[in-house]
Amino acid sequence: MDRVTEIKAACAAAVAVLTALWGWFGWVVLLFVACMVADYATGTMAAMYTGSWSSAAARKGILHKLACIVVVAVAGAADLLLGMMLAHLPGIVLPFDYTVLICPVVVVWYILTELGSIIENAVALGAPCPKWLAGVVDAAKDAVEETGGKILPQSEEDEEP
Repeated sequence: MDRVTEIKAACAAAVAVLTALWGWFGWVVLLFVACMVADYATGTMAAMYTGSWSSAAARKGILHKLACIVVVAVAGAADLLLGMMLAHLPGIVLPFDYTVLICPVVVVWYILTELGSIIENAVALGAPCPKWLAGVVDAAKDAVEETGGKILPQSEEDEEP
């Protein structure tokens, strides 16, 4: 097997594993990872284009991406814990099977954040961009934020300034 075929096989296997383990959510996670990579790449290109690239900023960007992955892992753990509690605590019966709720909302929010950043980076590189595109991404992100807020509404004290 040549190297390209091995890489293709590994990618196909990874996609198959994600689909088998998580179904549709595996594809969402894959999109999240692809958006993070695209954002980092376009951000690096934009910084190089403007002459503002620095290794400290690049490190900070990588640490930011890793922190986002940690938040997604926490959301996944919260979904897992919630699912186990609902399945095993006596007296709690839902009219549906709980699989996931928190993690997909968090991942979609991050995807929309990454898409907005990719648009900003592309504009910084001189790419023409329809004015409404960033607005559509922002509106979708706001809708996800509102949906997430309905899961556990925040009190006025908890809201960010």
